[in-house]
Amino acid sequence: MATEDIIALAFFAGVIALTLAITYWAAKRNTGASSHYVAGGQIKGWQNGLAISGDYLSAASFLGIAGAIALSGFSGFYLSIGFLVAYLVVLLLVAEPLRNLGKYTLADMLTTRFNAKGVRATSALNTITISTFYMIAQLVGAGALIGLLLPFIPPTMAIILVGVLMTFYVVVGGMVATTWIQIVKAVLLITATIALTIGVLAQFSFNPVAVFSEVQSSVGQEAMVPPPPSFAEGIDTISLFLALVLGTAGLPHILIRFLTVPDAKAARSSIVWATWIIGGFYLLTPIVGYGATLLVGRDTISSQDPAGNVAAPQLANVIGGPAFLGFIAAVAFATIVAVVAGLVISASGAFAHDFYNNVIRNGEASEQEQFRAARIASGAVAIGSIILALAFQDVNVAFLVALAFGIAASANVPVILLTLFWKKFNTVGAITGMLAGLISAVGLTILGPNVLGDAAIYPLEQPPAIFSVPLGFLGCYVGTLFGGKDAEREMAEGKQVSYDEIYVRAQTGISDIEKELQEAKHASESSRS
Repeated sequence: MATEDIIALAFFAGVIALTLAITYWAAKRNTGASSHYVAGGQIKGWQNGLAISGDYLSAASFLGIAGAIALSGFSGFYLSIGFLVAYLVVLLLVAEPLRNLGKYTLADMLTTRFNAKGVRATSALNTITISTFYMIAQLVGAGALIGLLLPFIPPTMAIILVGVLMTFYVVVGGMVATTWIQIVKAVLLITATIALTIGVLAQFSFNPVAVFSEVQSSVGQEAMVPPPPSFAEGIDTISLFLALVLGTAGLPHILIRFLTVPDAKAARSSIVWATWIIGGFYLLTPIVGYGATLLVGRDTISSQDPAGNVAAPQLANVIGGPAFLGFIAAVAFATIVAVVAGLVISASGAFAHDFYNNVIRNGEASEQEQFRAARIASGAVAIGSIILALAFQDVNVAFLVALAFGIAASANVPVILLTLFWKKFNTVGAITGMLAGLISAVGLTILGPNVLGDAAIYPLEQPPAIFSVPLGFLGCYVGTLFGGKDAEREMAEGKQVSYDEIYVRAQTGISDIEKELQEAKHASESSRS
């Protein structure tokens, strides 16, 4: 075995040993449903901010965006902008109300207002679908990464290895292990990105402008200023950004992170921490991407991986040799480890808590039954994602993640916003909107060129959010119109809570206003006496 292979194996072994140690420590604290799903709600704001960053900065960010910039120029940086702006939507509209209304999953938030099995079942279906597509991207990135660093390990085996490891972490350590793996990964990723940036800038007298000038003179003006898009390309770009900006507010593995903190104040704090960390990371991606263009070369990058997913590790090899390559690749592996763990726990939680416990068992399943169902769901989601990842190995991981964002934006975001802000919204509208968004987003993607190639019926290459998001809102509206009488009956039967009560609780966290006022009155009287 060559020296560089030994170095690479050592870094990989170190990452796996560290994550296993975290899982062993967390297993002792994974004692019930609350700790398994949301770490008992005891994660601090700054810790959750780091964990959100570790969950959000996936293989698409570290591998896909760097590769997109390296091969296609500044247009690849647009992905970074979309990912970052998306957090403003989460901060302003979703984070605090979700923390005030939710318990373990997104469906818990929706069913505080619509206490219906259909809402839970449909929300669980959305969560599993979104998590599966997102996981495909991570597994594809794992295959490309290990194929570059350890060519004696086939990409198929690399994908299976990651899937098995992630399932083990979630089953044994639950959300506690997942959170701390994500925190460690975030620190490693920021360190690695800063090191790559310094390595590139050192070649150009630490002058970022010199990097951009060299790219312009070596590759051409189009690398810095993309040519004006055609009408179809413009529509495609709008659709992509709509998916990115709205999709973050509907990603299940991101949303459940707000349920791991003790209160709404910590939820807001974690978003602020995450925004600064994620924003700092994305500001460095042009230097890394352009550095790969100049120091590695587009032909070398595309010859190793046509989608450019390994541009960052290739750059590390040029700058620092096998040792730096091993470190960067191990960090990228840790990135995949952390994100897939979050995806597995969100998908398995949706099945075990939402579908099995609350739909099949009518909320009467014991904790042991829910754990067993979560383990089965973890294995099923992992196996399905592995099979699909093998079929999508040649697709840029940034596109696969954008597709997951498109589904989340279409199937979840309309229902979340209308649950919080539309008084007439009802159960039929919620179910219809979720299904309309999900079916249209997945269906148009299947009919598009990324799946059917030249035989495509739907012409645009990017996620079809420009059509599927409005269809999601339309489904909510039409379903609400036709479900008006059902809403009145459900309100009378106690299956639907009044909008005024939900609005107050979402904005303040108060679940029983009369009880709160009574307690405040008693406290005031006690202080006087």
